[in-house]
Amino acid sequence: MKVLVTGGAGYIGSHTVLILLEAGHEVVVLDNLCNASREALRRVERLVGRELVFVEGDIRDRALLDQLLVEWPISAVIHFAGLKAVGESVQQPLAYYANNVAGTITLCQAMQAAGVQRLVFSSSATVYGADAPVPYQETMPRGQATSPYGASKAMVEQVLEDLCRSNDLWSVAALRYFNPIGAHPSGEIGEDPQGIPNNLMPFIAQVASGRRNTLSIFGNDYSTADGTCERDYLHVMDLAEGHVAALAHITTPGIACYNLGTGNAFSVLQMVERFSVVNGVEVPYAFAPRRAGDLPAFWADPGKAGAELGWVARRSLDDMMRDTWRWQQRNPYGYRQGYATQTP
Repeated sequence: MKVLVTGGAGYIGSHTVLILLEAGHEVVVLDNLCNASREALRRVERLVGRELVFVEGDIRDRALLDQLLVEWPISAVIHFAGLKAVGESVQQPLAYYANNVAGTITLCQAMQAAGVQRLVFSSSATVYGADAPVPYQETMPRGQATSPYGASKAMVEQVLEDLCRSNDLWSVAALRYFNPIGAHPSGEIGEDPQGIPNNLMPFIAQVASGRRNTLSIFGNDYSTADGTCERDYLHVMDLAEGHVAALAHITTPGIACYNLGTGNAFSVLQMVERFSVVNGVEVPYAFAPRRAGDLPAFWADPGKAGAELGWVARRSLDDMMRDTWRWQQRNPYGYRQGYATQTP
């Protein structure tokens, strides 16, 4: 199958592209590189020993999408492209709605015009909202989002539901995933945030390596066992395999939502401690005020993905820790080797 992967040069996208190529699919990647690196895809090609097609561009560029879908006989799309930082979305809501919502609408319009109506959408557990009981289950309604990022994902899900209801040729999987961490076990591709990381694990790894002085833990007064936020962390390679499993499943009309998580939650302090133990390094930290949009604790009920997609998260928390540290050690400045050391 020839698959278009939007945002395929990013963290989750690049790992999914690797799994797609290993599975024998042909891949076309569309990415504007605003938060990604072309080098990630070069490394994917080396790891797999196969080539892909890369197109630099934006999903909001309808003319480019039309041209791409005419030039390449695409059978399905895996859609990652969009902005993803919860805190940033609170400060820049218009950017998030323009990229995540309007961009997806433009993509779907181009797909429909080209007769490509199989889509795997990168959604988020944030669509359950602030008041949903844990563990999150797909039968729960979408709730009140706590950030424009979460609201944008919920809006796109609604758009896709309405689209499938209006046209039974569409087949869509919306993957609501939790907190991906880790890296490919080779250490060749991994998470490469620009500037100060928004996510926990790259922040931990950069402090452990000496690139940053201290880890900021946002809030220690939540209603959890140790006062810090609890999340369902899963290995990025498991998550990538979940997208390929969903791709094989979207053969019937309509939209189906799936949680991709482990079903277990760990606190920020537990993550710091485990990283230190597994890798034998210290991670100095300091508590900081709560971050806008964060919830105290949530985790997945991943049973539906297991039953319908045959997908389960197989890699352990220790695997996630080791692979994160291997990536950091081999790529201390990510894909930008020689980049000047930054301190808070």
